[in-house]
Amino acid sequence: MNVRTRRELLAAAGSVAAAGLSGCTGALLPGEEDEDAEPVDRTGEETVTVDVGADGGFAFAPAVVRVDPGTTVVWEWTGVGGSHDVVAGDGAFESDLVAEEGATFEHAFTEPGTYEYVCTPHQTRDMKGTVEVVEG
Repeated sequence: MNVRTRRELLAAAGSVAAAGLSGCTGALLPGEEDEDAEPVDRTGEETVTVDVGADGGFAFAPAVVRVDPGTTVVWEWTGVGGSHDVVAGDGAFESDLVAEEGATFEHAFTEPGTYEYVCTPHQTRDMKGTVEVVEG
C-alpha cells in the first residue's frame, strides 16, 4: 500500500488545481462587461474604421467606439486569426465570414444606442465589440 504524507497530498492537489486553471482563457461570462475596454471617442467623424483580427488575431480594435448618429463604421480585416465575421447581437447587421486581409464591411448607425457585436467563430475567445451611438 502506498501511503503519502500530508505534504505530498497537498502538493499533488495544488498541481491538479494549477493544471485545471492553465486552460482558462480569461473570457467573460455572458452578461459581463469588459471593464478594461475604454470607449474610444470618434464623435465628429463621418467614417470610423475598426480592425478585425487585431491583438494576435482575436480582437476588434478599438473594441468599444463612441460615434455620432449618422456615422458609418467600417470593419477592416487584418488577415490574422483565420476567418472572422461581424454579427450584431440584435441582428441589425451581419457580415460574411472572411479571412482575407483588406476585406471590409460597413454599417451606418443612425439611431442613438449601444450596439454589441461578436465574431461568431471566436466569441468563446471573447472577440466582441461595441458601438456606442451618442447624441451631441
